[in-house]
Amino acid sequence: MNTQTVDFDHLNSLEGKSAVVAFLKCSGAQKWSDAMVSSRPFNGLQDLRDKSEAAWSKLNHQDWLEAFSSHPKIGDVNSLREKFASTAAWARGEQQSVSHAPEQVLHGLSDANKRYEEKFGHIFIVCATGKSAQQMLRMLEIRLQNEPGLEFAIACGEQKKITLLRLEKLTA
Repeated sequence: MNTQTVDFDHLNSLEGKSAVVAFLKCSGAQKWSDAMVSSRPFNGLQDLRDKSEAAWSKLNHQDWLEAFSSHPKIGDVNSLREKFASTAAWARGEQQSVSHAPEQVLHGLSDANKRYEEKFGHIFIVCATGKSAQQMLRMLEIRLQNEPGLEFAIACGEQKKITLLRLEKLTA
């Protein structure tokens, strides 16, 4: 299955593995994806959102890290092409502004991403939709000042936003 959209009837009727793959493209967390498959049927977008929130509430630290690892780094075009081919179209759209960013902003993102990973042990997670590369760089620099516990909570919130947007794309 590629990243094309499906309707709720189709999503509700997907066989086990196909359903898990569809949900993994939205979040990257196996436990969350399995919970979403078990939560079917969905009776519309709000029901899907509610069940997604319930599934997120059951995740542990490692599950969140698994979800984070399913994203390319902001501005990392090579990893977008190679490692994340199954979600590349969505991620490209989400990170669209990076492709038009000045070289110094791209270098700034690369440097700040490295410092972020060294400090927090995971990649910088931000819901990039609608944000310029410069805005994301400013956010990254600000969030680098956070304590690890606070930053992890912020990253989890951003992961949820990304997942909800992808669920909407999946069911549009």
